[in-house]
Amino acid sequence: MAEPKTGLVLGYNGIHPFSKVKITDRASVQELLKTLLDPLEPFFSPDKARVKCPGATAVRFDQTASEVEGICRPLWGLACLLAGGGEYHGTEWWIQGIKSGTDPENPEYWGYPHDNDQRMVEMCPLGYALAVAPVIWQSFNEKERENVENWLGNSINEKNMPNTNWLWFRVFANLGLKKNGGKFSQERLDRDIEHLNTFYRGGGWSNDGPEGIHQMDYYSSSFAIQFLQLLYAKLAGEDEPERAEEFKKRAQTVALDLIHYYDNEGRSIPFGRSVGYRFAMVSFWGALAYAGVELPEPLTWGMVKGVVLRHLRWWQTQPDIWSPSGTLTIGYSYPNMYMAENYNSPGSPYWACLAFICLAVPPEHPFWTSEEQLPGDAIPKVKELPQPGHIATYLGNHCMLLSSGQACSYPMKGTHAKYGSFAYSSAYAYSVPPGLFTLEQYALASQLGFSDDGGEYWKTRRKSEYAALEHRGSTPVLVSLWKPFPDVVVRTTLIPSEAATPNWHLRVHRIDAGREVMTADGAFAICNQRAVDGRYLDPYDPAKAEGTHPKIIGNYDLNTPDGWSTGREGAFAVSKGAVGIKALEDKSERAANLVNADPNSNLVESRTVIPTLQHTIKKGETVWYVSAIYAKPSGEGVPKETYLDGWEHPPQIPGWLKAEIEA
Repeated sequence: MAEPKTGLVLGYNGIHPFSKVKITDRASVQELLKTLLDPLEPFFSPDKARVKCPGATAVRFDQTASEVEGICRPLWGLACLLAGGGEYHGTEWWIQGIKSGTDPENPEYWGYPHDNDQRMVEMCPLGYALAVAPVIWQSFNEKERENVENWLGNSINEKNMPNTNWLWFRVFANLGLKKNGGKFSQERLDRDIEHLNTFYRGGGWSNDGPEGIHQMDYYSSSFAIQFLQLLYAKLAGEDEPERAEEFKKRAQTVALDLIHYYDNEGRSIPFGRSVGYRFAMVSFWGALAYAGVELPEPLTWGMVKGVVLRHLRWWQTQPDIWSPSGTLTIGYSYPNMYMAENYNSPGSPYWACLAFICLAVPPEHPFWTSEEQLPGDAIPKVKELPQPGHIATYLGNHCMLLSSGQACSYPMKGTHAKYGSFAYSSAYAYSVPPGLFTLEQYALASQLGFSDDGGEYWKTRRKSEYAALEHRGSTPVLVSLWKPFPDVVVRTTLIPSEAATPNWHLRVHRIDAGREVMTADGAFAICNQRAVDGRYLDPYDPAKAEGTHPKIIGNYDLNTPDGWSTGREGAFAVSKGAVGIKALEDKSERAANLVNADPNSNLVESRTVIPTLQHTIKKGETVWYVSAIYAKPSGEGVPKETYLDGWEHPPQIPGWLKAEIEA
């Protein structure tokens, strides 16, 4: 028996080929994709129908479906490469795998799908691949085509599916067969699209689900709905011009909102679930070019190209996203099961290959011929986004969303952090709880926590009873009403940054406490490592422009005086930029400290600290908290000596807010 093939091995300080590609043009992005596909070769099954990516972690569906993910998700990238005229030496692996996986007599048969089956999701990249890469269908004989017809689309046309973006996957299963003259259901395809159109909420935005829920994360844009609408407009536009034109119009409109989710460093703002799909977050932009959308002013193809290529370059700077074998891991900037969803298998991260839709765009398109641009002053620094319930700002070198109202409609790990946090930043990612005991484990970054048991368990905002974008004069604000406990009522008002204080935003809470509760109001989480040796941050040293105030203490020594300051004085941490929080309310009784969050709670930084304000409210009291949150990220052209330049000058409490507090 032949020895199993050994693939890439990343040893100590090993650099993945992905990070060695100089991304400048279409050919370099083609090469980048191949560095993702090559390491998969040793993990194909003998008949090529399955890919078992490294990692033995389980998911909510069966192991076979997990390995079907492993082969189908990279098809997004391979199909885009082939559609754009590219070649890959391993294309035959996937062609053989499709033959084997859809053959009921093959021991590697993928299995007939049941209701709500994960296999339905993987039919989408397969359907797209069949639609755009004729070499695949042409490689099948009559029997093999019949097998594909029986497994793809026709097996699920009368099956139950989740009432979410999943319905698009059945559309593409049928579309792939339709484009090749195979057996499919036009009636089912039309019914699914008609139902998906009921998710549309205006302004270009679709909800990921029906009325009664509010969930507009990356599935509403790059991961599924907007992305697949654009692919459909391209592939079915000749047959359905009116439907295609509508999808393009939605994309034009929403593009002016989505441009605010990406910063000049190439980072996107992590928000919501499934952010472990990493660079799929920019697939919408390549799909705009692929579908032939005319960009709305002031966007240019140079800006769109810049969003995509800068984003890919940023991921090249994240060396810990790989397994030792060179495959993508479950996580974000490093392997992380705490933030993983219960449907994230070792093969799931390859949904990231959606980003390579740009390779299906011809080389003469202005997406490829334009010079990269930054949006700069062409887009507003503060933008109201009423559909998702966000206010986007890009001031003080900080790209941020304030957020209220969204909530996942089904149980999910860390759902309060993924949807219920007050602010989301491209520079300071959200944190999830690695445990449920004390603040260190809850890691309440950009959240207000309540405990009624002395600090053992904490509850935060998950779902709001009321949430709206309102105005106080000319200032947009987000207002939400929520209850961490049935008898504790919180009204939160989020106030965006202003040009005069670009690194600050305000967070206001009116709390009616029907029981005694401890509170903890957290700023952003920031890297807790000294630059020189990686050890925990020391007390702040102006000469080094690094450290914290007050000093970091652990949960075991909360009575250490040096670990606390007054709420007015606040708490800050300086490493990769600076973050902090101050209490602005009159007669503030809150105290400030640094919560040394449990490791691996944050998406980007594995060791973090969170400046936090703490207090205890007596039963029957009504209190107002006015928290000023500081954030000045590091970056090109930002000297570290300036990280705290604005710290001593927080914004003033607006007059309208003083009137509300005194009323």
